Amino acid sequence: MAERERGLIQVYTGDGKGKTTASVGLAVRAAGSGLRVAFIQFVKGGARSGELAMLEKLGVRVERPAERSTGLLGSGIHDDDRAAADAAWALAKDVLSVGEYDLVIMDELNIAMRYELVETDDVLAVLDARPPATEVVITGRGAPGAIIERADLVTEMTPVKHPFDRGVPARKGIEF
Repeated sequence: MAERERGLIQVYTGDGKGKTTASVGLAVRAAGSGLRVAFIQFVKGGARSGELAMLEKLGVRVERPAERSTGLLGSGIHDDDRAAADAAWALAKDVLSVGEYDLVIMDELNIAMRYELVETDDVLAVLDARPPATEVVITGRGAPGAIIERADLVTEMTPVKHPFDRGVPARKGIEF
């Protein structure tokens, strides 16, 4: 099988900004090249970020089961978080099993695994069973060691300086 016919596993992780943004850039590149792309968000709820509408305009299948902001950063995991992660994982398993998409991005799946909303062993099994040409991107802080080991490419975003540290709030169109 030629290298470009073999789908790789890419992981974007780390505490720095840019993991989702990097995956969106790859989705745009892939869609612009005529590839079929699915973008599935785990644990991100609340106001939709600007890139999702543009991805949809490009023909990317965007799935985002979480309707409200997650409790992971504040009050803890809620039943809504569990239900949204379950729905996102069910969608991801389906998308990865049928071979309809050339690129499948699972945004913030690392966070879902970190908080045991999705089992890492299940993710590994689904990755192993996917059609061989399907490229996969997994984003989020704290990628499990087993995922890093299985990946073909791992990029760790490292924060050096961030405007949040100076009290600059997230800006529409830039951070979301």
